Amino acid sequence: MPSDKNKQATADKPWFVYILRCADNSLYTGVALDINKRLAEHNGAEKNGAKYTLARRPVKLVYQEMSVTRSQACKREYAIKSLSKAEKEFLIIQARYSI
Repeated sequence: MPSDKNKQATADKPWFVYILRCADNSLYTGVALDINKRLAEHNGAEKNGAKYTLARRPVKLVYQEMSVTRSQACKREYAIKSLSKAEKEFLIIQARYSI
């Protein structure tokens, strides 16, 4: 069970919603505190990658957005997962060209 100190440290860090492009051009959406660590896990450099990305390596980070809480990040993840692939691709393109 996390200590109060660990809970506070986690509460101070932003959560991220991310989209990965897999080697087969499919898209995977998830949430994480540390995107670089999570990307390494998905690519097999560390344990705990998702079963979905295991057979679709390498994966590349193509989209990310910050959320203040895990709850907000999970709600946004659900919303993104509900989009069609074309809508997700549009979201990725918009983020790439936004200022």
